[in-house]
Amino acid sequence: SLKSDENAQNASDMSLNKRTKSIYTPLELQFIEMKKHYKDAILCVECGYKYRFFGEDAEIAAKQLNIYCHQDHNFMTASIPSHRLFVHVRRLVAKGYKVGVIKQMETAALKAAGGNKSSLFSRKLTALYTKSTLIGEDILFKEIWLQTLIFGLDDSIDVEVTGDVPDNYLLCICENGENLKDRKKGDVFIGIMAVQPTTGEVIFDSFWDCASRLELECRVSRLQPVEIILPSSLSDQSEKLINSITSM
Repeated sequence: SLKSDENAQNASDMSLNKRTKSIYTPLELQFIEMKKHYKDAILCVECGYKYRFFGEDAEIAAKQLNIYCHQDHNFMTASIPSHRLFVHVRRLVAKGYKVGVIKQMETAALKAAGGNKSSLFSRKLTALYTKSTLIGEDILFKEIWLQTLIFGLDDSIDVEVTGDVPDNYLLCICENGENLKDRKKGDVFIGIMAVQPTTGEVIFDSFWDCASRLELECRVSRLQPVEIILPSSLSDQSEKLINSITSM
């Protein structure tokens, strides 16, 4: 009886979806599941010889990359050729977006030879790029290699070369007021760690700072980080300083 009730409910849900035209394709369901884990990133999903954007990601990509966006089933979608992936990733990251690359974990040939040739390609996130983690030379070499492989050595190959920030630090800040008296005065003990992915350089420091946060301001100004990771709770003085720096 319980099973029949569940089947009836499923049938009801399916008919509701049909009326609202919200039945998702297997690829759309796969995207929805991946997007749950990476809500703050624009996802590029590998589909054969192109990468596709879905939903709001597609609308953002269309606007920032000047590419065509259209309705396909339940989502807006846009696409780019596989060999142009890293050029477009660089453009989106330069605009301040976090970009995730979702790749197919099996080839069409292996899938055709296996017993699951009619099933959906398995996909997973293989890279997540931000301003501090986009290593320019690595991206550039991949782009040149891919275009050379596809088009051969040709002077007309369009490879974008943009100047990379020499010190693209990712900075993490934490703080701790040792006692109530210090916190009331605004004094706090601060720890920082800065990492530069391009060279592997790591800088760390800890220090007492007064309410004006002069010590913190000095270090942040010196490092000029492109990204800052902050704790869930931050003192008002530190938050004010960080907001002031990042707004500039």
